Amino acid sequence: MDCSTAPRVGPTTVHLRLPSGAQAPRRARRTTERMLADPIASCPRSVADDILLVVSELVTNAVVHAEGPYALTLSLEDGRVGVVVSDASSALPRAGSGRKGTEQGGRGLKIVRALGAEVFVSPSDHGKQVVAVLSW
Repeated sequence: MDCSTAPRVGPTTVHLRLPSGAQAPRRARRTTERMLADPIASCPRSVADDILLVVSELVTNAVVHAEGPYALTLSLEDGRVGVVVSDASSALPRAGSGRKGTEQGGRGLKIVRALGAEVFVSPSDHGKQVVAVLSW
């Protein structure tokens, strides 16, 4: 696994290159679970569950709607986590129309926001980063 963790002086940060396809969300969730299970994370279980859902939604969105390569960066500090998913597509995410029962997708970012995350999109020369920040 291509993963690195910075030592805990301030925030704990993990950067992970993700595989293409259905393996990406699974690998991202497992890495996030390990990070949150560390006692130094001091993250309440209910918040950890929300973080896992945010990671899963953002990575799944990238795999379904964008081109690889994909990467996940998690930055955890007291009372806050930043989740960054990078992909190679310059297309910005857009919310679905929200018509219940008529769309297969379009709910991922709505779910992330409903969990209380602030969401930002940052275009770059090599694609974009979708950033979600949760505080507790």
